[in-house]
Amino acid sequence: MNNGVHQPGTVAFVLKGYPRLSESFIAEEIRALEERGLDILIISLRRPTDPAVHPVHQEIQADVVYLPEYLYRELGRVVRAWRGARRLPGYAAARRIWLRDLRRDPTANCTRRFGQALVLGYESAAQITHLHAHFLHTPASVARYASVLTGIPWSCSAHAKDIWTIPEWEKRQKLADCAWITTCTRANATHLRRLAPNPNKVTLNYHGLNLTRFPPPEAARPPRDGRDPEEPVLILSVGRTVDKKGYDDLLHALSRLPAAHHWRFVHIGGGECLPALKRLSVELAIDRQVTWLGALPQQEVLSWYRRADMFVLACRISANGDRDGLPNVLLEALTQRLAVLSTRISGIPELIEHEVHGLLAPQRDIVALSGGLERLIRNPDLRLRLGEAGCARVQRHFSRHTRINGIAIQFGLQGAAVA
Repeated sequence: MNNGVHQPGTVAFVLKGYPRLSESFIAEEIRALEERGLDILIISLRRPTDPAVHPVHQEIQADVVYLPEYLYRELGRVVRAWRGARRLPGYAAARRIWLRDLRRDPTANCTRRFGQALVLGYESAAQITHLHAHFLHTPASVARYASVLTGIPWSCSAHAKDIWTIPEWEKRQKLADCAWITTCTRANATHLRRLAPNPNKVTLNYHGLNLTRFPPPEAARPPRDGRDPEEPVLILSVGRTVDKKGYDDLLHALSRLPAAHHWRFVHIGGGECLPALKRLSVELAIDRQVTWLGALPQQEVLSWYRRADMFVLACRISANGDRDGLPNVLLEALTQRLAVLSTRISGIPELIEHEVHGLLAPQRDIVALSGGLERLIRNPDLRLRLGEAGCARVQRHFSRHTRINGIAIQFGLQGAAVA
């Protein structure tokens, strides 16, 4: 290690699950780092549950090791790892740290993280030189314990829920122990630097989009304005149906639109709130204008971006502090010259300047959200102007080709700063 920069070797990327449709930004980063020459081993804490994968998952060369998702299901493997890990130089220290954490967090999850770290340290330590966790909660816990066990340094990419829903004591400890940490919004970076004993450990690296997967559409969109019932304005949203996405706010905002405005809303994504949202659309008497498509692979999502007239994501801060960082779907929508309506939280204003690259409403403000919807529905010229400006912004500032430089430098890759 030199000034917190890792010298290239085999890096174990510790992920909560792999592959995942909702985490294409992580897969794109892994592939981009592979293209820069980084040797990666993927360590997944859970097995995949999505029915499909994105094209990038098929391009990734890294091997994947699945740790025991539930310790009792692979008890023999865990016991062998425990016996072997007891001979590792940092076992006593790792056990003390885990027991201290367990007193503060007396849950089965805390025990599972330590058990997974034992397996990781025992089975894979000989082939890796660095551990890198994506997300500051569970993956960082496993990486941290494994690091203490083996003496292998660790780092972390922090994103959204993982930052805002874990207790401050846990963030402080991890920020103190890791070699470095990177995050994807200025809002996140400011928060983490306030907690870090060494603020220089925290760097800001926005996610970049692989623009070759999202070329701008060739055909111009028809200038629908919501007056013709045979040509309703198509409103699209892509995201998991969890509280922080604000889909109930969006449905209420849609229900407030004047009856003279003809629209259709299409949602792509799975999630725990989907049954409740379907019931809400019925209660609001808009269910005939709403289509729920569930999770889709990237190429099908791209097709819907190109069919849509506008894109909406009503992000908000949940009661437990959970929030988005900078949703990748906003970048994707902007590449397709879609006019975007979203909210002023987290990193979203770092991407979208209100009235320039899109429209922003205050979070949880259903009246303002409905007003933004109405403006975009009835004004195709406004949609065109915002879509063009948003597309240009992503192409200039959020290309994966250039955005990967920051994280590549952290891994000590030669020539990383050359775009």
